[in-house]
Amino acid sequence: MTTPRDLLIIAMDLQASRTLERGDLSLALAGAELIDLLDAQAITLADDHIVPSDRHAVADRMLDEAASSLARQAPYDSVDDWLWRRGRDLSAAYLAALEAEGQLSRQRHHRWLIFQPTHLVLVDSPARRHAANRYASDEPILAALAAAVGIGDNVGIGDKPTGESPSVADDAVATVLAAVLDAVRGLEAERQRRALDEAAFDNIWRGE
Repeated sequence: MTTPRDLLIIAMDLQASRTLERGDLSLALAGAELIDLLDAQAITLADDHIVPSDRHAVADRMLDEAASSLARQAPYDSVDDWLWRRGRDLSAAYLAALEAEGQLSRQRHHRWLIFQPTHLVLVDSPARRHAANRYASDEPILAALAAAVGIGDNVGIGDKPTGESPSVADDAVATVLAAVLDAVRGLEAERQRRALDEAAFDNIWRGE
């Protein structure tokens, strides 16, 4: 299993400390892909830019797709730009991948309805147990990514989003984690701005 898959399983398995936003999760999944690609030596970071290696093939289909989507000539993708580009609807893509692999099943509700709605649920599997064990062990990267989207009580990258943190010693990994947190915060700020704009518009119509 990969870090993005483990993160998605944990997100589905555990109750978030706040409402889990798909956009936040997609950004964190994109960050998790970069971290796994760093570990596989498929990429390196030059400052905050992603430099693909000559041999980028990895065993996982989604990670290979991620590596193939990177700019392979200068100017390379910045981590921030790539998170936003790759992260678009990425949670839906990973859900589809897990469902295709049999990690998820569709559960029906309200059988009395003509149109029977379904939702995806995790099946009991080695992948699910692996993700749960990894999260329970406080593995720092998965804990930090989970914390970024509001899962659990871990603070992770919120406190020390740099290589100075003893739990994340790799500077490149710390750079990615910090970029994920910044992107999630930026998305939340945009949601709040839109909510304020909508509230102001509603007040105008009500004459307030």
